[in-house]
Amino acid sequence: MTGMSASFVDGSRLIIEGAVRAGADVFIGYPITPANLLYSYSSQLFPVVMPAPDEITTLQWMSGFSAAGRVPVTATSYPGFALMLESAGMAFMMELPMVIVLAQRLGPATGTATCGAQGDILLLNGMNSGGYSVPVLCPAGLEDCWRLSAEAVKLSVRLRCPVVLLTSKEMVMTLQSFDLSKLEPVEPLKREYYRGDAPYLPYAAGADGVPPFLPVGSRSHRVRLTASTHDTKGDLQHSTKEALENTRRLAGKVESNLPGYTFYEYDRQDGADALVIAFDITAAAARDAVSSLRARGGKVSLLVPKTLLPVPGVYLELAAGYRRVVVVEENLGGQYRQILFGRHGREGVTGVNSIGRLISPEEIEREVGA
Repeated sequence: MTGMSASFVDGSRLIIEGAVRAGADVFIGYPITPANLLYSYSSQLFPVVMPAPDEITTLQWMSGFSAAGRVPVTATSYPGFALMLESAGMAFMMELPMVIVLAQRLGPATGTATCGAQGDILLLNGMNSGGYSVPVLCPAGLEDCWRLSAEAVKLSVRLRCPVVLLTSKEMVMTLQSFDLSKLEPVEPLKREYYRGDAPYLPYAAGADGVPPFLPVGSRSHRVRLTASTHDTKGDLQHSTKEALENTRRLAGKVESNLPGYTFYEYDRQDGADALVIAFDITAAAARDAVSSLRARGGKVSLLVPKTLLPVPGVYLELAAGYRRVVVVEENLGGQYRQILFGRHGREGVTGVNSIGRLISPEEIEREVGA
């Protein structure tokens, strides 16, 4: 980003710039609203850009590039993501780094392409067969678009795992006046590969649960990658002890490393007995609502989760300290509220929900004051 510090910019530009600066080097995609700007900016900034004929092919090509040692990125919305799911599970099992930017829009099915929503959260929760989760990061402002995009790239390499950067139509398409000097420099990832003399075991994990990586085509070691149940050598197994332990490790590495990628904003007010939880574009309305309530003498705190999945334990620890918790999200039924507190919730937990429109600060204020 060059030129004057103050500019009109959208989240798409910052997401793509952040990913490229962090070390992502391939973009593969199939245009879909509201992710079209992500596709457009990628064609200008990525070293390698490949337009795919469909979303299934997109993930297959990304897996090939990832296996060869590249860090691929794509951007889509629900209809495209639904087609990607099988291949995303393949990449998860093969332990291939990649980033999927998922720009939410109103569903079900093709829904309304130009209407924002926050309705894909339950889909992402345990999106792989067996309930295995992938890390899901979610920007709550333009600075987050820059920073969390870079973090998603680095996290995918660190965990050898697909990472979803969840966002929405308003975040990626709305031009906002923004001071670019607020953006901190992005340090590119420093990728390390297996260098031992012993035979390479592609799925023999270290202390962090993540195996060392070696691209296919190595001249010194055999590299075997597979999406079927396998042992540490990558040999197909049915249900041997070693193979099942390896499968358990896939879930364990995502959970055990969670403290290292837990991002959130917590604005605590002394004496408050109410907590507002909001993420993505809805966090802007929540910030305004909290500021207005405090100006009128109300006492209320704010939690903005930016690591949505797996759920960091600190969110529930913070929420436990409040008599009232209001979860704000653009979907029916309160999807993230269900993930946090269960389908039947807990006493004192309520929500503000909508579909087809943004939630206003006034709606949040009324619910907190109820």
